[in-house]
Amino acid sequence: MTRNVRIVSPVDGSIVAERPLADDAALDAALAAAREAQRAWRATPIPARAEILTRAVDAMLAMADEIVPELAWQMGRPVRYGMGELRGFEERARHMIAIAEEALAPIRPEAMEGFTRFIARGPLGTVLVIAPWNYPFLTAVNSIVPALMAGNAVVLKHATQTLLVGERFAQAFAKAGLPEGLFANLVLSHTQAARAIGSGLVHQVNFTGSVEGGRAMEAAASGRFIGVGLELGGKDPAYVRADADLEHAIETLVDGAMFNSGQSCCGIERIYVEEAVYDRFVEGAVALTRGYVLDTPLDEATTLGPMVTAAGADFVRGQVAEAVRAGASALIDPAAFPRDAAGSTWMAPQIVVDVDHSMSLMCEESFGPVVGIMKVRGEDEAIRLMNDSDYGLSAAIFTRDLEAAARIGAALETGTVFANRCDYLDPALAWTGVKNTGRGATLSRLGYETLTRPKSFHLRHPG
Repeated sequence: MTRNVRIVSPVDGSIVAERPLADDAALDAALAAAREAQRAWRATPIPARAEILTRAVDAMLAMADEIVPELAWQMGRPVRYGMGELRGFEERARHMIAIAEEALAPIRPEAMEGFTRFIARGPLGTVLVIAPWNYPFLTAVNSIVPALMAGNAVVLKHATQTLLVGERFAQAFAKAGLPEGLFANLVLSHTQAARAIGSGLVHQVNFTGSVEGGRAMEAAASGRFIGVGLELGGKDPAYVRADADLEHAIETLVDGAMFNSGQSCCGIERIYVEEAVYDRFVEGAVALTRGYVLDTPLDEATTLGPMVTAAGADFVRGQVAEAVRAGASALIDPAAFPRDAAGSTWMAPQIVVDVDHSMSLMCEESFGPVVGIMKVRGEDEAIRLMNDSDYGLSAAIFTRDLEAAARIGAALETGTVFANRCDYLDPALAWTGVKNTGRGATLSRLGYETLTRPKSFHLRHPG
């Protein structure tokens, strides 16, 4: 019997879409088709690949008027921000297309008389991309476009909550004329995803999701000798020095904590502020947070939509309540946000002070519109606290002294260091993490490394 999966909207609990799970025969057929299509695609010149993928980007952007409200219904992001994700999608895709020829060019060591020597970079075969719901276009494009540009085939398993995003990718590639079989969007169960990984027909897995999900990916790939790229979340910190532009720091960090209802692996979840500016920072952050509009994401005036599930919202409420019981203070009155209700997807934004690292709010990923703020004496204490985490995706430092930012950043256990900004992926830089955030890198020239394999040529000249 075919089992269907449903997208349940966090907006009103309605069914946005319903799709059948692919059966094993469909999965096997897609993997076989990918293998056949990739054999021809790997011989296609990079400029020809770039032409097709550029058309695909254009085709995706042409669907923007449909995609923006579709996203709001699927995962709750306000429509006023919907084009932001598509602009990020375009930036990353076009950058990875533009750098492909140089990034994939042979590496040539110093000349040696009588010999021709170089390292070629060839595609792996088929890349399985398992993408999450929170930034469904951005997280997927990080792997899909460079994988195809590198000469691979791609099979996409998107999160159930954002199944329509996978269909949009398929539509864009079809309109662009991508060879049939080279990209497949499949609705798969966890068991089927594991079956695909262990099939011998997948040569790289790029997964974005939970730590437990990452462990499942590694277990499925055990003994296959294939690459597994993992981005597994974060508990990203910020440090505000006394010399910071305080107004800019407040505006940037509140947005970094609350945007997308806090459902971002690189969102700001804890802030450390030097005592000289602590009171002014907290006062400004509270005032700004009180101005959010928690309402239907289909309204242009809305600045904060629902969380994607009621269970996720209740988890964050539980973290706040636990912290308050332990002596913390929650500074935002949920009653000022009429939509907020226990057991629902609607959660008011929250700022919590008088916190410490004995509280889960400061240690465990919240993934919601809440941030804890701690007072610190200086950078040594800030560095110690910022590193006191099982995660390491990004960290932000707010200061007018960029030399200090670089010095502090060098001491932080994180994949990306920001100064005077946060919650952004620069496609020219590697997106990576340490500790339980995972391993591997996407974007930049380094993003092509895990999507290709090196092949050395050592050619002695005759005579």
